[in-house]
Amino acid sequence: MSLPLDGVLVADFGRVLAAPYLTMLLADLGADVIKVEQPGTGDDTRAWGPPRAQGEATYFLSVNRNKRSLTLDLRDPADHARAVELVRRADVLVENFRPGTMARHGLGPESAQDLNPRLVYCSITGFGSGRGAELPGYDLLVQAVGGLMSVTGPAPGEPVKAGAALVDVLTGLHAAVGVLAALRERETTGRGQLVELNLLSTLLSGLVNQSAGYTLAGAVPGILGNRHPSIAPYEVFTAADRPLVLAVGNDRQFAALCRGVGAPGLATDPRFATNSDRVAHVDALARALTARLERRTAAEWFAVLTPLGVPCGPVNDLAEAFDLADSLGLRPRAPLPGRDGRPLDLVANPIGLSRTPPRYHLPPPRLGEHTTELTAWLDAPYDPPAHGLPAHDKHPHDKDPEDLP
Repeated sequence: MSLPLDGVLVADFGRVLAAPYLTMLLADLGADVIKVEQPGTGDDTRAWGPPRAQGEATYFLSVNRNKRSLTLDLRDPADHARAVELVRRADVLVENFRPGTMARHGLGPESAQDLNPRLVYCSITGFGSGRGAELPGYDLLVQAVGGLMSVTGPAPGEPVKAGAALVDVLTGLHAAVGVLAALRERETTGRGQLVELNLLSTLLSGLVNQSAGYTLAGAVPGILGNRHPSIAPYEVFTAADRPLVLAVGNDRQFAALCRGVGAPGLATDPRFATNSDRVAHVDALARALTARLERRTAAEWFAVLTPLGVPCGPVNDLAEAFDLADSLGLRPRAPLPGRDGRPLDLVANPIGLSRTPPRYHLPPPRLGEHTTELTAWLDAPYDPPAHGLPAHDKHPHDKDPEDLP
């Protein structure tokens, strides 16, 4: 079965998370992703463990399936010539070095597009390529200076980072949209363009209502713990055995909640009659609800409230979260053959396509695993296409799925 991005060749000079997440999404959808790594060390995340699976860091494994690893030392003339040749053949180049790093190797956006006018060049930085060029772009740093930690934590003065590198992931997702838009535009013009993302701008966009509250109304939000600035009850409560979330978004749901907990009068109490009233009296509302919710377990409340249309649920750990997804038939795992015949259970791509769903055909590569075949391919003669439509010569991966390792 053909996939949406079959025939798209990606030269992946990225490392760590934002860029590899982007290129994994493209690879899942059919792109041929060649991951260029430094000999001997490779992607930083190869060393980011524990935890490990089959001797490899799960951090690296999480974002590098469906790719092939090519080791090139850009300071070596022969390897540099191969990098240039890869750029000349590619449809997309992805890099997330500090600004200027690729240019020092003659592979900056202008040079690369002189080599290959069809190239979509995606550059990801921490703080842009202007006055923020010298600032290191790590997710935790951007969570701090970009405002996310100022609204995340148990109480004012106690900022907490998100439990995953959300800024990197958001940036990778936005970069995927940008790359696909540029490829679509290339179908008309035959020319590539520069796609630029930075972590700070992505985070400010990703803060959505919090950011808009500031830009539109001058409101600077603070830490509310598990509460929402504009909705109530929308927070974590204490059930008899474990934390329970209520995410009540309208008056109808609130009335159903009040019936379910045996306190229908709360719905007509003037302090709680509308969402605005509930937000204004959120402490009193929380006390009234907690007094009732503490009487039963989270599972019991889930069984009582869900049929009433009240959004609620326990605070699951990851094992419970995967069990829930499995029980709902969501197929959250992407099994791939690992080393020595042992399977690798990676996390499935969440994009559902009815005719051309994501494909999982290559396990995350070992460092330099495909260097021999790719070096031979790059050293062979090649005639670039004269227009914007994909017209690559046959790539080494273009074989039947049954023939793939």
